[in-house]
Amino acid sequence: MLYDLGSGDGRIVNTAAQKFGTRGVGIDINPERIKEANENAQKAGVTDRVKFIQQDLFNTDFSEATVVTLYLLPEVNAKLRPKLLKELKPDSRIVSHAFDMGDWKPQQILNVEGKTIYYWVVPEQVPANLR
Repeated sequence: MLYDLGSGDGRIVNTAAQKFGTRGVGIDINPERIKEANENAQKAGVTDRVKFIQQDLFNTDFSEATVVTLYLLPEVNAKLRPKLLKELKPDSRIVSHAFDMGDWKPQQILNVEGKTIYYWVVPEQVPANLR
């Protein structure tokens, strides 16, 4: 299950559902962006596989997610990291566009069309310094 944090217009969740049949949830605090994301899901024909929720990220339950995507500021990533590591199951993946998660070193850093992408896998045992 894909969770996109700060999902905006829903393009990541909707595209994943359309191209790969992925089920997904988009979370955004802005009601206008949620409305736009739902309209885009309808246009893409994926409303049976996606949903968009207006909610604060810090009040969201991530336990169903197997992949989390985010394009948030570094300080938000760092603040969110302990919650993600606590709630995500081991081997869940986290993908961040442009910003890292502080002292949690990514498994991979990719350059895609001039954009930096950070990739982590949630470990079986979370080191104390990352909690």
